[in-house]
Amino acid sequence: MKKILVIGSVALDTITTPTGSSKEVLGGSATYFSISASFFTQVNLVATVGRDFPDKHRSLIRSFGVDIKGLEAKEGRTFRWEGSYVDDLNCAKTIETQLNVFADFRPKIPEGYKNSRFIFLANIDPDLQLFILKQFKDNRFIGCDSMNYWIQNKGPALKRLMKKATFVFLNDAEARLFSGESNIMKAGKYLLSLGPRFAIIKRGEYGAMLFSKDKALLLTPAYLLETVCDPTGAGDTFAGGFMGYLARSEKIDDMTVRRALLHGSVMASFTVEDFSVNRFLKLKKKDIERRYDSFRKLTMA
Repeated sequence: MKKILVIGSVALDTITTPTGSSKEVLGGSATYFSISASFFTQVNLVATVGRDFPDKHRSLIRSFGVDIKGLEAKEGRTFRWEGSYVDDLNCAKTIETQLNVFADFRPKIPEGYKNSRFIFLANIDPDLQLFILKQFKDNRFIGCDSMNYWIQNKGPALKRLMKKATFVFLNDAEARLFSGESNIMKAGKYLLSLGPRFAIIKRGEYGAMLFSKDKALLLTPAYLLETVCDPTGAGDTFAGGFMGYLARSEKIDDMTVRRALLHGSVMASFTVEDFSVNRFLKLKKKDIERRYDSFRKLTMA
């Protein structure tokens, strides 16, 4: 079992969905990824928060076995995001973003974290992602995520990052924007041409597509749910389940990656059943395996 290092955001979210709302609950890319991955392997987290970050949230993250020595507290306010899914559960409408201390985020990697074999660079400035990778030796499994803003404003840096990545995670709109291709198959092949061994295109309620260097393609649906409460963090939870499973398996071959894709989808399906990370508070490993088994039978993977 290999350790995973995640570098990203820990935030306070205010969310409105058709089923209700929540105010200043625990959120952030690193939060969702680390808690999801913690069900499979040991996770080290690097992020920054303000002095106003509630101790209960710090304790909650730690309760999943996540090492938070890399969670730096700085003078100022914690990153906040407010969004609404009332119009479309597949697409958040951003109401307000307050970067606060996250605006000057310059990750400090504790020495004990530098032996992490798997590294996930969550959605942050690609120049910063490249700076982080300079602190590590080669022979690491690197996963990275991004967003429309970086694609439009830091495209060259993002392309340099792709050369160093093992896995790239983008949603279908981001993949199309980055590649300039309207066809999702061409978009996936374009991502692979930049250097990563695998490209995972997330498609919300329609599942995910996996592209690999050996021409293998896997299309998997999302796990079907009758009720979706809050989609926030589903993509990062997916990546956490995917990379967490690989780290536990300690190998990367076609079949293991296919299983990882299903585990990522399963973990994302739990996230959306409640606000914030609340669903994970009562989640057991047997629940994950039970849902995975039923999902595997459905997809014949």
